[in-house]
Amino acid sequence: MKKKFIAGCLAAFSLAVLLSGCQGQASGEGTTGANKNDSSETGSDELYVYNWGEYIDEEVITQFEEETGIRVIYDWFETNEEMYPIIEAGAVSYDVVCPSDYMIQKMVENGLLAEINFDNVPNVSQIDPAYLDMSKAFDPENKFSVPYCWGTVGILYNTKRLGELGVAPPSKWEDLWDERLSGEILMQDSVRDAFMVALKKNGFSMNSEDSSELEQAKQDLIRQKPLVQAYVIDQVRDKMIGGEAAVGVIYSGEMLYIQEEVANLGLDYKLEYVLPEEGTNLWLDSWVIPKNAKNKENAEKWIDFLCRPEIAKANFEYITYPTPNKGAFDLLDSDLQNNKSVFPDMDSLTNCEVFRYLGDETEEIYNDLWKEVKSN
Repeated sequence: MKKKFIAGCLAAFSLAVLLSGCQGQASGEGTTGANKNDSSETGSDELYVYNWGEYIDEEVITQFEEETGIRVIYDWFETNEEMYPIIEAGAVSYDVVCPSDYMIQKMVENGLLAEINFDNVPNVSQIDPAYLDMSKAFDPENKFSVPYCWGTVGILYNTKRLGELGVAPPSKWEDLWDERLSGEILMQDSVRDAFMVALKKNGFSMNSEDSSELEQAKQDLIRQKPLVQAYVIDQVRDKMIGGEAAVGVIYSGEMLYIQEEVANLGLDYKLEYVLPEEGTNLWLDSWVIPKNAKNKENAEKWIDFLCRPEIAKANFEYITYPTPNKGAFDLLDSDLQNNKSVFPDMDSLTNCEVFRYLGDETEEIYNDLWKEVKSN
């Protein structure tokens, strides 16, 4: 994720508004902040957005406000697991949210989402049908979500550092258990991503519910732990650019920024990205509308606006995460279209899977196993 300062400023502003709203409600002072959108009147001029940090171009927000007269109150989250209880509790009535695949499935199954009126989202036609088909893994009838960004999870590696260590460039997840990489590995501090690496290494589904497979994955992660420099999230990118590690598990959307930074800094090493042979996570983040949204039509205007090719292109150029918008893709320069680290060929994505929501019981099993890994 890219522009934390801007997102942080937006989040700080919206958080202040939301807190003032909660305080007003508690003291009986009427409707302010988050409670202002409790009105069901048509023609509301507000939209409450909940998105990942650094996951939108601030100028896009400004343009939407200028075109529609709708004021955007923007807040951001760092993980799906942070976002979900906020929506479930319903204390803050967000109008539009951008979760990931498996979390959308969980929200649908638990009745937290409203069906989108696609008559109000004609620009959904700009979304490549391949990504709508992908969405059916978690939204079977494409009723509740519209794809926003997609990508893969792979291994980023420092060519020079690996040479110094006498280690060949990685080609599979198994390579992250090479003892010569002790203290040189950055792993994702995420239960599903970490277990995905271990499960796929062993040839299992990353959506496994098999207790023996999960136990084997846990033991492998514990065995790998002495080799791991750090479990991190957004810091993988900056640590790798800074030459602090030899390899890191990373989201493909970071690659364009990384390539540009390596060139701009004139570094004497290259950072390359590989999709492991065993397969990986093919992920999709999509816009959804919570069932308790008070400004549903405004949310649909927002989704439609973001599906406009020129807007999707501007967003891609800012956040650098692959766009599923075929109209936007067609507007890109050919060198970007042909950058396989950013836009891999679909036929190269063998053994890739989309995360599924596995139910509360299995989710708890994963969380307990991850706690064992982290505490061991």
